[in-house]
This record gives sequence, C-alpha cells and structure tokens, in this order.
Amino acid sequence: MDNSTRSEKSRQLIIQAALSVIARDGANKLTIDAIAKEAGISKGGVLHHFRTKQAVLVALLDNQRVHFGHFAREFLDGEGKHSSEPALAMQISVLREASKQPHSVALAILGAISEQPSLVEGVKMTDAEHVAAIRKEAADPDLAILRWTAARGLLWTSLFNMCPLSEQERQRCFDLLLDESRWTKNSPQQSKPRKH
Repeated sequence: MDNSTRSEKSRQLIIQAALSVIARDGANKLTIDAIAKEAGISKGGVLHHFRTKQAVLVALLDNQRVHFGHFAREFLDGEGKHSSEPALAMQISVLREASKQPHSVALAILGAISEQPSLVEGVKMTDAEHVAAIRKEAADPDLAILRWTAARGLLWTSLFNMCPLSEQERQRCFDLLLDESRWTKNSPQQSKPRKH
C-alpha cells in the first residue's frame, strides 16, 4: 500500500472515529484525545491529519456531503426514474435520510458551521442549485418549493428535538410529501370541498 492510500485510510478511520464519538457521547465530548482513543491511533496521528477539532468537524461536513451526494445519485438512478419531479423527490428523500442519522452528528456539523461561517456559503450555493433544479422541472414551482421546505422543516425540527410528531408520523409526512398524486391539480384530494 502506498503512502497516499495509507494516509487516506487513516484519515477515513479518524472521521469514522469522530462520528462514533459524537453519536455515542455527543458533540461536546469530541476531543482529539477521544478521537485518537476511538480510532486506536496516537494523538499525534490524529494531529497529523487534523490540526484542530474544528478541522475534524469540517471534514465531517465534507464527509456528509459525499455520503448524501452518493445517496442522491442512487435515488435518481433508481426510484427517481419514475418521478415526474425527480429533483424534488430526490431532495425530499435526502432530507428523510438525514433525519434518520444520529442528531448529535448533525448538531456537531452545525457547530462547525457556526464557528466557521464561510462554510454556510457552500451550503447555501448547493441549496440554490437544488431549488433551481426543482423549479425548472415542476409544473407548479411554488408548490414544489413548499413541499421541499416542509421536508426541511421536518428534518430541522427533529434535529432540534422540537418536533411534536412521533417518528412514525414524521415518516408518514415524508411519504405524503413524496406522493406526487397528492400534489397534482387533478388529484382527488384537491378536488374535495373544504370543511369549515
């Protein structure tokens, strides 16, 4: 194994160790020492790859981007092929998947973003690209953005433990947001008269 391959394996081991520490003990327990112990390597080995805890958190953000990028591509190659609005369906599915992760990981990443505000710009640019793709393919762009925003609300309220819905109810809401038949102008649900 060459040095660059060995170095990348060590880097990934450190990232996975950090995820384990955060998921098990919470973001406030993430230290270079805790990562080294979890990874089974020396503190110097961790510091060789990441000079600070903040650098580890930035790497975790990048790791999450790669993970969800892969998830999104798999969705588009599979279920997304059957959708009339694949960009929207993919985004809702990614948000649903994110809601299943340990909340402590997402909160640690948010902590990294709060400590390094420039990271927000990358997230905002990516979101702007997703919104543009959703609008471009949607028959009703406003409704599509509303569905996307609702899915984001389900994720964020669950991350901050502010969602009054059970996990089962949240998953049902994601199902409803993904069900295109409920959002078309000719669907039976939309033609029913409102009860006042």
